[in-house]
Amino acid sequence: MFDIGFAELILIGVVALLVIGPERLPEAIRTASMWLNRIRRGFNEIKQEVQQELHNDAVMRDLRQTGEQLKTDASAIGRDLKDSTAPLNTPPQATTGGAENQPQTAEKKAE
Repeated sequence: MFDIGFAELILIGVVALLVIGPERLPEAIRTASMWLNRIRRGFNEIKQEVQQELHNDAVMRDLRQTGEQLKTDASAIGRDLKDSTAPLNTPPQATTGGAENQPQTAEKKAE
């Protein structure tokens, strides 16, 4: 992480021993390690939250695309159904043969 070698660690330990003293050094090391662990845990939690949000954003993007695709497909199916039922709803065309092709009604028969 900080690229500290073994020689640097020994130097830091000797300086800490001289500055802090042998009586308080173990307590100082415990306190420092406790704070480092808290900081690491905090960064890991933030990292997990960011990854979860990115995952949620990706899922929402996929859901939006799927919803748009479904809307497109539904409208296409609706148009196809409307086009296929249109000839069924139109009135039948009258034949052009004139009166001889039309059935006679009871009034015309009486004449």
